[in-house]
Amino acid sequence: MASDGQVFVKFGRIVAKHCLDKRCSTELLCAAEQTHTISSQLSIVARVKAVTAESKSSSELLVSNAQNLIQAVLHVLKAAEAACIKGLQKPPPDSEEEEVAAFCTHWRKTLLWHRAKESLNSDRDELGLRKTRARAEPTLTALVQEQSPQTKYTPKHPKPIKGHTIMDSHL
Repeated sequence: MASDGQVFVKFGRIVAKHCLDKRCSTELLCAAEQTHTISSQLSIVARVKAVTAESKSSSELLVSNAQNLIQAVLHVLKAAEAACIKGLQKPPPDSEEEEVAAFCTHWRKTLLWHRAKESLNSDRDELGLRKTRARAEPTLTALVQEQSPQTKYTPKHPKPIKGHTIMDSHL
């Protein structure tokens, strides 16, 4: 689990590096650093627990650190969503950074498509406000969870479509 946390640290750093918005980039780097710290801490606690006698306090500490890591990863993903909405610079071709950017672009297009469909909904409530459907907006977290069983929590990123850039559909 600790090594999986490092995957999200790397993901966050790549997105932050290519983010067009300085504040989003800074927030994402802070979230990635926090995740790195908690992931390292969890790794140390797990190694210590593996060589020491079983105790309730060490088990509780391990569980607590794992829960903290989950929250930190969710923070990275939320910050990455904000960065993706603001837009990303084009990364070098045929790189891991390009794969990350393509993954983020795919999510962003899915989100924009969802929002466009929702805006076309003509159902109105008694106040004249547009009703939203029960489906929640797509999130990076959900996209990562969909892919996690076959990729062991590593975000696999679809290759970009030729002729499309990361800035396509920029808000």
